[in-house]
Amino acid sequence: MSTSATPATGQQPGQHNDQDVMFAQMMIPHHQQALEMAKPAKTKASMPQVKKLAADIEKAQDPEIKQMTAWLTSWGASMPSPGASMDHSGHGGAEGMMSAQDMTKLNKLSGMAYDKAFLDMMIKHHQGAVTMAKKEQTSGQFPAAKTMAGAIITSQTAEITTMRNLLKNM
Repeated sequence: MSTSATPATGQQPGQHNDQDVMFAQMMIPHHQQALEMAKPAKTKASMPQVKKLAADIEKAQDPEIKQMTAWLTSWGASMPSPGASMDHSGHGGAEGMMSAQDMTKLNKLSGMAYDKAFLDMMIKHHQGAVTMAKKEQTSGQFPAAKTMAGAIITSQTAEITTMRNLLKNM
C-alpha cells in the first residue's frame, strides 16, 4: 500500500498531513514515557490492580509505538529523538509529560507510596494523551492515525476512571 498521495486526488488511502506527522512524533515519546512509568510497577507496586493496569498499559502502548514508527518511516518523516520524551509542553507537543524530576521521584518509591504516585502521574499523563488524540481526530487526515486516536481516547479515558477509583479507595 502506498502512503504517498498525489495532490490532484487528495483522498488516497495513505494520504497524511502535518498533524498526522506531529501526532506520531509526539505520541511515540509520550507512550515511551508511559512504558518507563509502567514497567517498574511489576516489582514496585503493592496493589494487584496497579500491577494489572501497568501491564495493560504496556500491552496497549508498545504496539502503538511500533505502528506510529512505521507510519513515520513510510512518510519519510523524522523520528523523535530518544530524549524527546521530556519538556515538550512548551510548543504544544506531548502534553501530560512528566519531568525528569518526576520520573526520578517515582523510581525511588515502592509499595503504597509508589501506587499513589504512579496513579496520580499516570492520570495526568493519560489526560495529555487524550488531549493530543482529540487534536488528531479533529485535524488529522490519515485514517489509521485517526482510528488510533479514537482508541487512545476510549481506552485511556476508561483507565483514568479506573485510576481515580483506585485512588479514592486507598
